[in-house]
Amino acid sequence: MVRTSPKEALPASQADEPDATASQTVRAQLRLREMILDGHLPAGERVSEPAVAELTGISRTPIRAALQHLQQEGLLEPIRSGGFRVRAFSIDEIRDAIEIRGTLEGLAARLAAERGVSDADLQAMNECVDRIDAILDAGELDEARFEAYVDTNARFHDLLAAACRSEVVQRQVLRGNALPFASPSGFIRVQAAAPDALRTLQTANTQHRAVVDAIARREGARAEALMREHARIAHRNLQATLDNPRVMDLIPGGRLIVQDT
Repeated sequence: MVRTSPKEALPASQADEPDATASQTVRAQLRLREMILDGHLPAGERVSEPAVAELTGISRTPIRAALQHLQQEGLLEPIRSGGFRVRAFSIDEIRDAIEIRGTLEGLAARLAAERGVSDADLQAMNECVDRIDAILDAGELDEARFEAYVDTNARFHDLLAAACRSEVVQRQVLRGNALPFASPSGFIRVQAAAPDALRTLQTANTQHRAVVDAIARREGARAEALMREHARIAHRNLQATLDNPRVMDLIPGGRLIVQDT
């Protein structure tokens, strides 16, 4: 069960308003996701509506919606007795999630190339690539530059998903990215801790630039192949993590990963 002190609840009149309910749902969802990913709610922990209500001071209707959202993201699973529990993930599940992301992002890149993208979209993606180059050219990554890299990398991938002009594909890409260790930034801290970190990150950004070039040239097959290869970096980072379990805590949600014995 969730065990923590309650926070001040919102006034009942505000909680009954549709906009307030949606806001409370998002607040509860973000708070619970944070607790799961930082290990405060370990794999197997039961999460119930009353416990979350006590934790957040939010009424049970938006909490119910937040729990359902987290189930859809894959972080929670329902239990027979009612409520939910935090999911554990096998290594094979993570490999599959990374492979699915590569397939979907490859599809997004191909569709963007085939359907064409605006000059503004191309400029936005190129600006991300240039920004990452500038961050990496500054030398060893301190915390501020690392956070800037993570944010810019995530923005590039979001722009790519949107550029395909398919709400279906974009929605599936974003859903897959909700699993932290399957997202484009999932293993970046592991990557950044490696001896050849800068070279590896520069290689990844060279791939970004090549994908944008393929999209601009309307070369769909090339864009797709490049993006799928780009996602395979995460497979290599996963293997590096398995070879050195001490870096597991560098991965958001890493404690949810159950290794075969």
